Amino acid sequence: MKPRLNLYNFQELIKPMLKMEESVVGSGLEMSLIELVKMRASQINGCAFCLDMHSKDARKKGETEQRLYLLNAWRESPLYSDRERAALAWTEALTLISKTHAPDNVYDVLKEQFTEEEIVKLSILIVTINGWNRLAIGFRSVHPVEKNSAAA
Repeated sequence: MKPRLNLYNFQELIKPMLKMEESVVGSGLEMSLIELVKMRASQINGCAFCLDMHSKDARKKGETEQRLYLLNAWRESPLYSDRERAALAWTEALTLISKTHAPDNVYDVLKEQFTEEEIVKLSILIVTINGWNRLAIGFRSVHPVEKNSAAA
Protein backbone atom coordinates (compact mmCIF):
# COMPACT_ATOMS: atom_id res chain seq x y z
CA MET A 1 0.00 0.00 0.00
CA LYS A 2 1.27 3.42 -0.93
CA PRO A 3 0.50 6.41 1.31
CA ARG A 4 -1.53 9.13 -0.37
CA LEU A 5 -0.12 11.96 1.75
CA ASN A 6 1.44 12.58 5.12
CA LEU A 7 -1.21 14.10 7.34
CA TYR A 8 1.43 15.34 9.76
CA ASN A 9 2.78 17.71 7.09
CA PHE A 10 -0.32 19.79 7.79
CA GLN A 11 0.21 20.59 11.47
CA GLU A 12 -1.89 23.77 11.43
CA LEU A 13 -4.87 21.91 9.96
CA ILE A 14 -4.75 19.00 12.39
CA LYS A 15 -4.34 21.17 15.50
CA PRO A 16 -8.01 20.73 16.49
CA MET A 17 -7.64 16.93 16.33
CA LEU A 18 -4.45 17.09 18.37
CA LYS A 19 -6.23 19.27 20.95
CA MET A 20 -9.07 16.74 21.17
CA GLU A 21 -6.53 13.97 21.65
CA GLU A 22 -4.81 15.97 24.39
CA SER A 23 -8.17 16.59 26.07
CA VAL A 24 -9.05 12.89 25.98
CA VAL A 25 -5.73 11.78 27.46
CA GLY A 26 -6.02 14.35 30.23
CA SER A 27 -9.72 13.69 30.86
CA GLY A 28 -9.27 11.58 33.97
CA LEU A 29 -10.52 8.39 32.32
CA GLU A 30 -8.32 5.39 33.07
CA MET A 31 -5.45 5.06 30.60
CA SER A 32 -6.14 1.33 30.20
CA LEU A 33 -9.75 2.13 29.27
CA ILE A 34 -8.65 4.81 26.81
CA GLU A 35 -6.32 2.38 25.04
CA LEU A 36 -8.91 -0.41 24.92
CA VAL A 37 -11.44 1.96 23.38
CA LYS A 38 -8.91 3.18 20.81
CA MET A 39 -8.03 -0.40 19.96
CA ARG A 40 -11.65 -1.57 19.66
CA ALA A 41 -12.73 1.31 17.41
CA SER A 42 -9.63 0.79 15.27
CA GLN A 43 -10.41 -2.95 14.99
CA ILE A 44 -13.94 -2.19 13.81
CA ASN A 45 -12.70 0.39 11.31
CA GLY A 46 -9.80 -1.77 10.12
CA CYS A 47 -7.17 0.89 10.75
CA ALA A 48 -3.79 -0.87 10.74
CA PHE A 49 -1.90 2.36 11.45
CA CYS A 50 -3.90 3.03 14.63
CA LEU A 51 -3.94 -0.62 15.72
CA ASP A 52 -0.17 -0.72 15.49
CA MET A 53 0.22 2.54 17.41
CA HIS A 54 -2.29 1.83 20.14
CA SER A 55 -1.30 -1.78 20.74
CA LYS A 56 2.24 -0.55 21.38
CA ASP A 57 0.98 2.32 23.55
CA ALA A 58 -1.24 -0.04 25.54
CA ARG A 59 1.61 -2.47 26.15
CA LYS A 60 3.90 0.37 27.29
CA LYS A 61 1.19 1.42 29.75
CA GLY A 62 0.97 -2.09 31.22
CA GLU A 63 -1.82 -3.68 29.20
CA THR A 64 -1.48 -7.45 28.79
CA GLU A 65 -1.10 -9.13 25.46
CA GLN A 66 -3.92 -11.53 26.35
CA ARG A 67 -6.43 -8.70 26.81
CA LEU A 68 -5.32 -7.12 23.55
CA TYR A 69 -5.57 -10.43 21.67
CA LEU A 70 -9.06 -11.11 23.05
CA LEU A 71 -10.42 -7.60 22.63
CA ASN A 72 -12.35 -8.48 19.50
CA ALA A 73 -14.20 -11.09 21.58
CA TRP A 74 -14.58 -9.06 24.79
CA ARG A 75 -18.13 -10.30 25.36
CA GLU A 76 -16.92 -13.90 25.64
CA SER A 77 -13.93 -13.24 27.90
CA PRO A 78 -13.91 -12.73 31.67
CA LEU A 79 -10.84 -10.47 31.38
CA TYR A 80 -12.79 -7.20 31.16
CA SER A 81 -14.50 -5.35 34.00
CA ASP A 82 -18.14 -4.27 33.89
CA ARG A 83 -16.96 -0.69 33.36
CA GLU A 84 -14.76 -1.73 30.43
CA ARG A 85 -17.60 -3.78 28.95
CA ALA A 86 -19.95 -0.80 29.12
CA ALA A 87 -17.32 1.39 27.43
CA LEU A 88 -16.61 -1.18 24.73
CA ALA A 89 -20.31 -1.62 23.98
CA TRP A 90 -20.68 2.18 23.72
CA THR A 91 -17.59 2.29 21.49
CA GLU A 92 -19.17 -0.21 19.15
CA ALA A 93 -22.51 1.62 19.21
CA LEU A 94 -20.96 4.98 18.29
CA THR A 95 -18.43 3.59 15.84
CA LEU A 96 -21.21 1.75 13.98
CA ILE A 97 -23.74 4.56 14.50
CA SER A 98 -25.42 4.17 11.10
CA LYS A 99 -26.32 0.59 12.04
CA THR A 100 -26.89 0.85 15.79
CA HIS A 101 -28.33 4.33 16.31
CA ALA A 102 -26.82 4.19 19.83
CA PRO A 103 -29.48 1.97 21.39
CA ASP A 104 -31.06 2.73 24.76
CA ASN A 105 -30.08 -0.61 26.27
CA VAL A 106 -26.39 0.10 25.63
CA TYR A 107 -26.72 3.60 27.05
CA ASP A 108 -28.57 2.31 30.11
CA VAL A 109 -25.69 -0.05 30.94
CA LEU A 110 -23.23 2.78 30.33
CA LYS A 111 -25.06 5.00 32.85
CA GLU A 112 -24.60 2.32 35.51
CA GLN A 113 -20.80 2.52 35.18
CA PHE A 114 -20.09 6.14 34.24
CA THR A 115 -21.17 9.57 35.43
CA GLU A 116 -22.70 11.93 32.87
CA GLU A 117 -19.42 13.82 32.65
CA GLU A 118 -17.50 10.58 32.09
CA ILE A 119 -19.99 9.59 29.37
CA VAL A 120 -19.24 12.83 27.55
CA LYS A 121 -15.48 12.25 27.97
CA LEU A 122 -15.81 8.68 26.72
CA SER A 123 -17.93 9.77 23.76
CA ILE A 124 -15.38 12.43 22.79
CA LEU A 125 -12.68 9.76 23.01
CA ILE A 126 -14.68 7.55 20.64
CA VAL A 127 -15.31 10.43 18.23
CA THR A 128 -11.61 11.30 18.29
CA ILE A 129 -10.31 7.81 17.53
CA ASN A 130 -12.91 7.37 14.80
CA GLY A 131 -11.70 10.64 13.28
CA TRP A 132 -8.08 9.51 13.40
CA ASN A 133 -9.07 6.15 11.88
CA ARG A 134 -10.83 7.87 8.98
CA LEU A 135 -7.87 10.14 8.31
CA ALA A 136 -5.31 7.32 8.52
CA ILE A 137 -7.35 5.00 6.31
CA GLY A 138 -8.33 7.73 3.86
CA PHE A 139 -4.74 8.86 3.39
CA ARG A 140 -3.42 5.27 3.45
CA SER A 141 -1.09 5.91 6.37
CA VAL A 142 1.36 3.03 6.74
CA HIS A 143 2.48 1.93 10.17
CA PRO A 144 6.19 1.33 10.82
CA VAL A 145 7.38 -2.16 9.94
CA GLU A 146 10.14 -3.82 11.92
CA LYS A 147 12.61 -5.78 9.82
CA ASN A 148 11.74 -9.14 11.39
CA SER A 149 7.98 -8.47 11.14
CA ALA A 150 7.62 -8.07 7.39
CA ALA A 151 6.14 -10.90 5.35
CA ALA A 152 8.62 -12.73 3.20
